[in-house]
Amino acid sequence: MTKVYPNGAAAAAMANVAAYEAEQKRRASGSEEATVLTVWKKSLLLNCNGFTVFDTKGNLVFRVDNYLSGRKGEIVLMDAHGKCLLTIRRKRLSLGDNWVVYDGETAENPRFCVRKNVNMLNNKYLAQVNNKNSVLYQVEGSYAQRSCAVYDGKRRKVAEIKRKEAAVGGVAMGVDVFRLVVQPDLDTSVAMAFVILLDQMYGSSKR
Repeated sequence: MTKVYPNGAAAAAMANVAAYEAEQKRRASGSEEATVLTVWKKSLLLNCNGFTVFDTKGNLVFRVDNYLSGRKGEIVLMDAHGKCLLTIRRKRLSLGDNWVVYDGETAENPRFCVRKNVNMLNNKYLAQVNNKNSVLYQVEGSYAQRSCAVYDGKRRKVAEIKRKEAAVGGVAMGVDVFRLVVQPDLDTSVAMAFVILLDQMYGSSKR
């Protein structure tokens, strides 16, 4: 059986954080190579909901534990060491499914907002990412089928969600394990925030 996380020593957080920081430096240097992550819709903690994300070497990169089990409508994306990278909060007193994303644990100056598409006459996209009055990204495809693409304002594909195949035999794994492919133009933590929100809007986590 193919392992979801090849390195059983996922608790080696310091090494994983170093790998994440090295990856961010590599991306900042202008490399054109995409980053491929394996997303597992499962928390490493017992009796918790969440996500666990690994790189191609099996190192833990991101984790989400206990989201929506504590403070209602708040999700925290952490690195391998448990440091809060982004906080995702449901927008209060708003029509539709709207979320606001902040850097770290702050509650001021949101980085961007994400709105679910509820227009039945225009179902081309699943969600739209905005910063004030500007459209930054649109997410298209089917999250249920784990087949989505994120496009920027210039219609460049900056991230994809794909079904993951087993290393032997090419058999597609279940929807709880999938790939996230991120181009250098998009921060991997932001791409993971999109995954979390799509799961809230269209997945089993929908409330």
